[in-house]
Formats: sequence, C-alpha cells, structure tokens
Amino acid sequence: MANIETDYLIVGSGASGLAFADTLLQETDAHITIVDRHAKPGGHWNDAYPFVALHQPSAFYGVNSLDLGSNRKDTIGVNQGLYELASGAEVTGYYDKVMQQKLLPSGRVSYHPMCNYLGFAEGVGRFESILSGAQTQVTVRKRLVDAVYFGPKIPSTHTPKFSVAQGVKLVTPNTLAQLWQSKDLRPKRYCILGAGKTAMDVGIWLLNCGAPPESITWVMPRDSWLVNRLCTQPGNEFFNESIGGQAAQMHCLATATSANDLFLRLEAADQMLRIYPEHTPSMFHFATMSKGEVAVLRRITNVVRQGRVQSIAPDAMVMDGGRVPMEPGILYIDCTASGVEPRPMQPIFQPGKIVLQLVRAPLPSFSCAMIAYVEAHYGDDTQKNTLCGNVPFPENITGYVHTMAANMMNQMQWSQDKTLRDWMRASRLDGFGKVMASADRNDTEKMAILDKLRSQSIAAMANVPKLLAKLA
Repeated sequence: MANIETDYLIVGSGASGLAFADTLLQETDAHITIVDRHAKPGGHWNDAYPFVALHQPSAFYGVNSLDLGSNRKDTIGVNQGLYELASGAEVTGYYDKVMQQKLLPSGRVSYHPMCNYLGFAEGVGRFESILSGAQTQVTVRKRLVDAVYFGPKIPSTHTPKFSVAQGVKLVTPNTLAQLWQSKDLRPKRYCILGAGKTAMDVGIWLLNCGAPPESITWVMPRDSWLVNRLCTQPGNEFFNESIGGQAAQMHCLATATSANDLFLRLEAADQMLRIYPEHTPSMFHFATMSKGEVAVLRRITNVVRQGRVQSIAPDAMVMDGGRVPMEPGILYIDCTASGVEPRPMQPIFQPGKIVLQLVRAPLPSFSCAMIAYVEAHYGDDTQKNTLCGNVPFPENITGYVHTMAANMMNQMQWSQDKTLRDWMRASRLDGFGKVMASADRNDTEKMAILDKLRSQSIAAMANVPKLLAKLA
C-alpha cells in the first residue's frame, strides 16, 4: 500500500470540490489531494445528458480564478439577449482546464481520478484505484473535505422507483440524442416522466428537434415555480432587472402572509414564472428559465397530473391517482432523478473534517469558495460555522421561506465583516455584488434601487419569522 501525506484530502472533483480547492489554493500554501471515481474532473457533469446546460449565467459558475465562457450574450434562440449559459460539454472542458492549467501546475495539488474513496479514520484516509485495485493511504495534516455529500442525482446513474414491465421502452435523456443509431427506438410518441428541470429540458429538446407537441405526454406529479432568468443577469445593463429584482423579492417577503401568497406576489413582480397559468405550483427547486422557454413548453398540452408513477405496463401507467391508459410502443423518458437528494444538514466545519454544503442558495460554486476562504482566514470552528450557516435547499414553496431566511441571516453576518465584504466584491462568483459595487453614486435611479433593497431587506427580516411561525 502506498503512503502519502497532504494538508487537505478532497473527496470529489465536481463543482463543489474544485471551487473549494481553487480558493484554498489562492488563499493558503496548503497541499491538496483530490480523489474522484470519474476519469475527468467535473463530477456529475461527466454523466449528464448531451443537451444539458446551466440554468444560470456562466458568469456565476465554476471557480474564482478562471472565467467560464466569454461573457457574451445569446443572439438567437429562447435565451436571446441574455448572458450565455454554458453547455454540458463546455462545463466539462472548463473543469479539465481548471485542473490542467490552474490546480496541477501549482505543484501543490495531487489528483487521483478513477479511484474509489474507502473511508477516513484517525486522520488517515484511504482510496483504491478502480483500474488496478492498488490502495493508497493518505495522512491528512488538516482536514478531510467531503465534496460529495450535497451531490446531485442524475438520470443516467439513478435507479427508478417504479417497476417497468417487459417490453416497455424506458430510456434516460442520455439516450435521446442517439435515437438515430437504433431502428428499434424510433417512436412516434413520447412520455416524459418527472416535472423538474431535466424534464423541462427534455420537453424543449424534443420540440426543437421536430417532435409534434401532440406526440408528447408529460407526467407531472407537481407543477413547479420557476425563477425568471431575466432577473439573474450579471451585467450593469440589467441593473433594474437583477438588483431591482432583488429589491422586489425582499418587498414580497416583507408583505407576504403565507407561502402561496409569497409566490403569487413574486409572480406579479415578474420574479417567478409558471408553465401552466391555470395550475398553482407547489414545487420549487430554483429551476431557472426564460419566458421564451416557458412559451415552448406550453405547447405540450397532454399533461398527466395523477401523482407519481408506481408501475408501467405495455398499455397503461399505474399512478398514485389511478390507472392511465397509454398507447403500446410509446417511449418513456425517465426524468425522475432528484437533482438534489434531501439530506440532513450538519455542521460544515467539524473536527478534522469539512462537509461542503450551501451557504447561499442556489449557488454551490460561490458557497464552496466562501467556505474555503473562511477556512483559510478565520479562527475556531464555532466562528467559522457562524459565518457559514447551513442554507437548506427547498423541496417546495414552504421550504423556500426557510431557504431565504437562512440566506438573509448569512448575508447579515457577512455584511458586518469588512474582510469578507472585500473578498466577495472581488469574487467573480458573486456577480450581483460586483454589479452593486459598480453603481455610480450620481445615478439617482440606481441609488434609489439600492436604498429600496436595503429598506425592504430589513422589512423582510422582520416579517420572515412571522411567516415561519405560520408555516410551523
């Protein structure tokens, strides 16, 4: 068994692990060892369907030291006029570049792909090569960093929770782009299972590739509220939409009387969208879409709302709400993997260990870079956990209130620390901070928006405990 030493052993080379490693490398002289079962950096992006793309502008994603994309705007398509969204291929290429051009050349990073992490005890970690079976023992001088605890589930690697009869054609989204290769999988009808962002991506892809809307059935256990992508833009020219949108969100939180009332107010303020106006959503996972994408999805009118699928037979689906007859030969597309599996929150900083989690939802890259900065510059774990309070990822509209309350609590802590404020202002992953900091003090309109954001944030902080009490 080989023996090595390191300061930090990071398990996982996905978005979280690399954002943490990149900032730690910039802020300390530590040695870092990274272990991952994938052959390349990028985590779950290596297993994603070929037409996947970011929800959010590329400017908010990746690592601090390297821009993702070229800061351009789309000139065609449903995202026209808005900042670019990196494709899955661009993201995996980017993370390979981060590893090969930023981390490894430092001489302080050791990277071990195609390795299974075997565990950690008494300051010693172990991993095993998938290819050779050789094991390595790692003496960790400072901390183990768990970068996979908050990892997502994706269609190509999850097991469906429903049974499928023999002869039923069930595929993941990864298969769709290869339908041309198979004469056996050239259906005339499609059924999308699931209502999350993956299902939305599949619906848009099918329609854009020529599938008639009437050929698509969409099984939607719950309708979802969607973040309006217009309000997430990083450029100064979108100051009114992004920073003004933040002020509008705070106003909605300050005046809402219930979770449903909050989302209706957010919709009226153009912060939230829904695909089908006649149905009130109960789900919210921070899925972000443009109005153009929503218009495309509204072309799908055959929507089944009978709960979740229990089983699929050749001629029917058995749902929570009963049996739904289906045509034989339909192609079912499994989009039921949960993007973020609910897991109990735990302290981020623990003796000998860091468990990466969100400290600002929905931004994992910023969150993990922030955790690395706090690890590098602050004292004991109590202080660090105070600065990096856990932010729960919402499962539904009620959860959104808890998420926003935790977001605001962290923001209040950070605003009182000049060192953190300065780091955030310089961080490319905190795009809104840069936009606000660049506002011209002589621009009365922008100053009025910033004043409104401050005043409404205070009012929201006062109202959120009342909302939470009602929800409890």
